[in-house]
This record gives sequence, C-alpha cells and structure tokens, in this order.
Amino acid sequence: MILSSTVRRVLVALTGLVLLVMYLPLVVVVINSFNPSRTLTWPPTGVTLEWWRRAWESEGARDAVVSSVEVAVASTVIALVLGTLMSLALQRYRFFGKSSVNLLVILPIALPGIVTGIALNNAFRGILGIQLGILTVIVAHATFCIVTVFNNVQARLRRMGGSFEEASADLGAGVWTTFRLVTFPQLRSALLAGGLLAFALSFDEIIVTTFTAGAGTTTLPIWILNNLFRPNQAPVVNVVAVVLILVSILPIWLAQKLSGDTEALR
Repeated sequence: MILSSTVRRVLVALTGLVLLVMYLPLVVVVINSFNPSRTLTWPPTGVTLEWWRRAWESEGARDAVVSSVEVAVASTVIALVLGTLMSLALQRYRFFGKSSVNLLVILPIALPGIVTGIALNNAFRGILGIQLGILTVIVAHATFCIVTVFNNVQARLRRMGGSFEEASADLGAGVWTTFRLVTFPQLRSALLAGGLLAFALSFDEIIVTTFTAGAGTTTLPIWILNNLFRPNQAPVVNVVAVVLILVSILPIWLAQKLSGDTEALR
C-alpha cells in the first residue's frame, strides 16, 4: 500500500501523540524520583538521590519486593507446567468438549480483575475455608499466568506440526522420550517468552492480589498503594515505582526479542 505524504505525516503525528500520552506520565514518575521536593513541585528544583537511599533502607519496601518476587516465581513455575500440559493436550489430541475447555483456559485473562478477585476470595474463604495469605495469592496469580504460557506454547505447536513427533514414535521412542528430545527443544524459546510474560504480569498485579492477600501479605503494588498518600512518602513511592517499571519492562522486552529471533530463524 502506497500512502501519500500527507497521510504519512498525519499517521506519524497521531502515533507520536498516542505514545506521548502513554509514556509521559512514566517519564514524570522517573523525574520525580530525583526531585528534592517532598511535595513533588513541578518543575523540579534540583536533583537528589536521597529518596533512592530511603527507599533502599525501607524495610517495608524490601519485604514487599521479596514477597512480589516469591509470588511471581511460584506462579510462573505453576503456569509453565500446567500451561504446557494443557496446550499439548488441546493441540495434539481430539476429545469431546475440546473447544469448551480451550475457552475455559483463556477466560481468566479476559475477565475483569475485580471479578476474578471476588470469585477467588469467595472460593478460598467461603467454600474451601482457607485463610488468605501468600499461598492464595500464588494460586490466584497462576490462574491468569497460565494463559500467557498456554497461548505461547499453543502457537508454537501449531507452527511445528506433528511430523517430527510422529517420526520419533515410528522409530520406537516413548511419549516422554519424544517430548524430551523432540518437542521440548522446539518449545524452549516459547516457554521462556511465556514465563517472562507471566512473571511480569504477576509482579505488578494489584486488583486480584487485593482480594486474595491476607492481612500479613504485602506485595510491592499493594505497598505502593498503601503509602502513596502518606505524608512525605510520595518521593519514596516514586522510586519504588521506577523499580517496578524496570522490572516489568525487562521481561517483556526479553520475551519480545526471543519471539522476534525465533521468527527470524524460521
């Protein structure tokens, strides 16, 4: 498609405007993390690392980071195992109700977070009688992290086809041997990309976490929300938010790079 110079300029202007609206608030947060003013006056009156030092020394922030990492790692591991198994079952086998099961697997990522949070809260407390804590947060995060792994692995399985696996079976290899030597090597980049996306999704989740975390469980997003409007805490919160931005961006960037490199090799 050939576009006129006027249309190209309009598209460039609209793209720049959208990107500005999306990322200017993030830039402001980064700048304010170095703003010496406690009230975050704009424009900044100077540059300081005081808030970064206070954030580093904040025991509550450090504990929240550790909790978020624990939850993200555990939910990612669960998502990798269950997401891979479900994608293999739904892509390689035919059975009654396959389409319905596929819909149920991807539904958690499409539901509003508040609906998922309320449903899980009722299930844990009202039906199962489980006390809310870090374990319930891990299970809750795994429900939607599974979808990212499932989608990545299923897309890769579609492109792979089943010819190599059938050839391995014809040569006498069992199911586990075929998976270990044939299927898994072709799925590694998809699993890594799905795992990185699941980690990033879990690390900054707050809505579902709010409904499934107990009184003693505080992840980093919840810590930010609790301290955002406290006196003199806004600058420290900005520092922690910058860290959260970096931790969220890196896995997504790596996942995109892995996907791009894989596509280039094909």
